[in-house]
Amino acid sequence: MSAYEYSVREKYHILTTLLIERNLTVTAMESATSGQIASLITDTEGSSAIFKGSFVTYSNEAKIRMGVPEDIIRRYSVYSVQTAEAMATSCAAFYNADIGIGVTGTMGNVDPANADNSIPGCVYFAVYFRGTIISRAVKIEPQGSRLLYKLAAAEKIADTLLSIIC
Repeated sequence: MSAYEYSVREKYHILTTLLIERNLTVTAMESATSGQIASLITDTEGSSAIFKGSFVTYSNEAKIRMGVPEDIIRRYSVYSVQTAEAMATSCAAFYNADIGIGVTGTMGNVDPANADNSIPGCVYFAVYFRGTIISRAVKIEPQGSRLLYKLAAAEKIADTLLSIIC
C-alpha cells in the first residue's frame, strides 16, 4: 500500500470513528468512485452501526432507477453538481440516513455513453446532511491508475465530510 493510499484510508478511519461516536448514519450513491467510499467507510470496525448501505449506479439508467430524476440528467447532464445533489438526496431518503453522499464524474477517459459532457478528471459530489446539501465540482489531476483517481476523489469527499461534522 502506498503512503498516499494509507493516508486516505486513515482519514476515513478518523471520519468513520467520528460518525460512530456521534451516531450519524451514512449512505452513498456512487458512480465515478464505484463503491470506493462505501469500502473506505466500512474498513473501520463498528461501521455497521452507522453505515446503512449504498448504491453503485454506474449507468444513467441505474441512477434514474434509484431516484435521480431523469429531467436533472437531461437538463444538466449526468456530470453535474445537480446530479450529484440528486444522488445524495435520493440515497439519504431511501435509507433514512443523516448523511447521503452522491458522486459522479469522469476519471481518466472520456465516457463514450456521455461523450459531450465527459471531461476527464472532473468529479462532482454532494453531501446531504440533515436537510442541507453541500456540493462541489473538483478537478482531479491525472493519476497513474483508476484506484488512485478514486482515492483522490474520496479524499476530497472525506475532507468535506470532516468539515461538516467537526
